[in-house]
Amino acid sequence: MTNRLTSIDTMPNLEVLNRYRLDKGGIGYLEQLLYNKIQPLARRNNSLSVRDKILVTLRYLATGPIQLNDADIHGVSQPTVSRVVTEVVSALNSPDIVGQFIKFPCTREELIKNQQEFYGIAKFPKVVGVIDGTHIRIQAPANNEELYVNRKGFHSLNVQLAFDPFDQIIDVVCKWPGSVHDSRILQQSGLTTIFEGGHMPVGQYHLLGDSGYPCKKWLLTPFINPQTSGEIGYNRSHKITRAKVERGIGQLKRRFGVLHREVSLKPEKVCKVVLACAVLHNICKRLNIQMPLQDDDDDDNDDNSNAQDNTINGNNAAFQNGLRFRDHIVQTYF
Repeated sequence: MTNRLTSIDTMPNLEVLNRYRLDKGGIGYLEQLLYNKIQPLARRNNSLSVRDKILVTLRYLATGPIQLNDADIHGVSQPTVSRVVTEVVSALNSPDIVGQFIKFPCTREELIKNQQEFYGIAKFPKVVGVIDGTHIRIQAPANNEELYVNRKGFHSLNVQLAFDPFDQIIDVVCKWPGSVHDSRILQQSGLTTIFEGGHMPVGQYHLLGDSGYPCKKWLLTPFINPQTSGEIGYNRSHKITRAKVERGIGQLKRRFGVLHREVSLKPEKVCKVVLACAVLHNICKRLNIQMPLQDDDDDDNDDNSNAQDNTINGNNAAFQNGLRFRDHIVQTYF
């Protein structure tokens, strides 16, 4: 079959990167990774090859929900683009694929490596990850529309993301409507199970989050009104270190422009698109694929920013223990 798409073999690698967000090596890697999941079931003259499907999907994820333009560029119909994107995104959501590329550090060696790397940023001790939420705009859904309106007044999904010091995603939760607060998403996420279910030594490893989260022994937040030199130094180090999550979210959204605009899909399909982008982000990190020079929306600003005074759950014993542990960190290290 003659490949109906423009061959990337004749393109400069930089052009491939700017158009598809992965370079030639990355696209080849995806072909091997997904071959058994998306290969054509029958040899027909009009069937798309594995590479065709990957290129169509990457172009969609790179530029946003403009499927007609994608169809024109690749010489296929808009329904074909929709079908192919669904197929490839579903393959990237396979548990074996997600589990291979998005993993929370679990071995002592991995945890120590993360601690050392984070400590080298601004001398904040015992950090193994940084966490934040970000809003992904969606079209108004037909069901429970009001639940998806966030505090800024637009429809969205609130996505929880955690990053390691190497800008890799180590946890992602994408299933909650935009009106749901970060603290609730965290409480019902796998991270809480990991840290409060006996899988991590208490007080030995922790995450950094903003004031939208309750302070815990395993999740340290900044002081709203720092008073002492120790608290000021703690906040300074916390801010510089936690900037890693803002950098990571910025890279994710700049690489995959679909996350910058309103996604015209049902919420459950948007969740799959977000997870697929997270997997691809980590593949890019693993293969050392650089950020594209051509950014459709060069905007690092996060839409979430729903931080509140960290007196959230102020009467909760676990929260009070978290505050005391934070004071211990200040007194010991700052």
